[in-house]
Amino acid sequence: MRIPLLVALLLAGMGASLAQPAPPTGLEGKAYEQHVEFSWTANTEPNLAGYRVYRSVNGGAVEWVANVSSAITSYMDFTGTLGENLNFQYQLKAHTINGQESGLSSPLPLVTSTMSDPQFLDMVQEYTFRYFWDFAHPVCGMARERNTSGDIVTTGGTGFGIMAILVGIERGFITREAGLNRLIQIASFLQYADRFHGVWPHWMNGTTGNVIPFSTYDDGGDLVETSFLLQGLLTARQYFDQDDPIEEAFRDLVTSLWEDVDFNFYRKQVNNFLYWHWSPNYAWQMNFPIRGFNEAMIIYILAIASPTHGVPASLYHTGWAGASYTNGNSYYGYKLDVGPYRGGPLFFAHYSYLGFDPRLKRDAYANYFIRNRNHTYINREYCIENPEGHEGYGENSWGLTASDNPWGYLAHEPTAGGDNGTITPTAALSSMPYTPNESIAALKHFYREYGSGLWGPYGFYDAFNPDQNWFANSYLAIDQGPIVCMIENYRTGLLWEKFMANPEIQSALDAIGFVPDSTEVAVLERPLYTMDATIFPNPALAGNSITLELSVLKITGIDISIHDWTGRTVSVIPAPTTGMPGIYQLQIPTENLPPGMYFLKINEDAFQILLF
Repeated sequence: MRIPLLVALLLAGMGASLAQPAPPTGLEGKAYEQHVEFSWTANTEPNLAGYRVYRSVNGGAVEWVANVSSAITSYMDFTGTLGENLNFQYQLKAHTINGQESGLSSPLPLVTSTMSDPQFLDMVQEYTFRYFWDFAHPVCGMARERNTSGDIVTTGGTGFGIMAILVGIERGFITREAGLNRLIQIASFLQYADRFHGVWPHWMNGTTGNVIPFSTYDDGGDLVETSFLLQGLLTARQYFDQDDPIEEAFRDLVTSLWEDVDFNFYRKQVNNFLYWHWSPNYAWQMNFPIRGFNEAMIIYILAIASPTHGVPASLYHTGWAGASYTNGNSYYGYKLDVGPYRGGPLFFAHYSYLGFDPRLKRDAYANYFIRNRNHTYINREYCIENPEGHEGYGENSWGLTASDNPWGYLAHEPTAGGDNGTITPTAALSSMPYTPNESIAALKHFYREYGSGLWGPYGFYDAFNPDQNWFANSYLAIDQGPIVCMIENYRTGLLWEKFMANPEIQSALDAIGFVPDSTEVAVLERPLYTMDATIFPNPALAGNSITLELSVLKITGIDISIHDWTGRTVSVIPAPTTGMPGIYQLQIPTENLPPGMYFLKINEDAFQILLF
């Protein structure tokens, strides 16, 4: 009996579709404190519908936990409700659109464990960095405005993202070569994108470089967004300092972009302050002068520093500090030399200070490190007081700044009209150089209390509102970038160091009238270090070293020593001497100590150590 060719082909196709798919391969992942994340190699078999995820806990039964589509090759599992320090094994099955299922993949073992402060910071920086690396626009490499923006890229957010890429290189998330290639892609695109007297618009099309209006009259140059972008570019120019033709070409390209910005045009040539916007269609219709105190301090520093189209240093005083600038009042016991009532939203203390280092210097009005530190404490104390009676506020759950909320978008601040119950993680996390203990405590609280709703593929989502049981599913470039950058400035001062190394900057600060200020940068009535200083291993073997992990707010005034059970001093440990607040791991030698009980003293506090 002969089978018609068409029927034979149909049967052959049916046979192929009924074939069992192969189990997924290439599983690899990492465990954290209360979640794990893993990936696998994409299955390219025809008719694949997706994957089924299975899990066993501490050697128990293998149970199904989730289905994912065929377009996805990674999975994040929050295990916090099951407890910490657990042994997990994950396996996958592939399945087709007609129900055929593979066998289980080889198991992937992952073990959750309690994380140290540095591990938390590593995790948050790496996840948040992904927004600017994995989710960057594929054509231009710039940062998308938000995770639903499609082709819309943001100028200021890209400046923050450029600095985040430098952190990614330093932290080993990417190579120096890969980071440089991405920044060359961005800078090359910016060279031919729409500019208005050298100034880029707020939004652009990431494929064409054409301006996308931010609002009706805002279809031209945005000097504030451009200055945030330049802050990042100039930091990168100093970072890529090797005697290498590619790095040299990148430095030259950044210099040309920087020198093309006509700051002087944006004062209408003659005014004693700068304007935010100019449009080729509406000219100065928006008529928005840039006057402080707000997020825009960096604009005046760059405008005065410009080697080609600069403005007189006097504009810092007549423009930036020229209207309703000083304050002088105290709120919750913290004085604000400059700025609005209770400081305003916390992004005022972040955006201009990703590169500009405010420590140990002051102008005629304030020491801005102390000003921003006090602003942060006021914001936190307001949340602790919680005068509006919102759910979820407290000493570890705080931070009011601009972000999404259940009703839209608002510059949240500690006032009755500015506080609708929305907490924004970037507020606390990006204040880490100012308030490290409180910011790290907030980070842990957000992760441990709200992780499954607040944590996603690019780190913490934008905001949450416990009153409304609402969690954002959005990421915004201008909120994500400061998290990566300010955590790094707290840890190493990297971005502060590189931006301030630009030769034009110090000359501008001198012209403005900045002078050294040795005022302490820590709040003296607060502890110099966290009281949960960690010693490990403890107990330890005599003859081996042990590690002291210490979170330091103020370098000076810390004495560390080891005493035997009689109180006799047997060893003195040098304290950190870098001059930077931060988290330090100090190695403590014990080769000269016999087995026994000892006490590690940090100033007046003692911690017991057992040596065997």
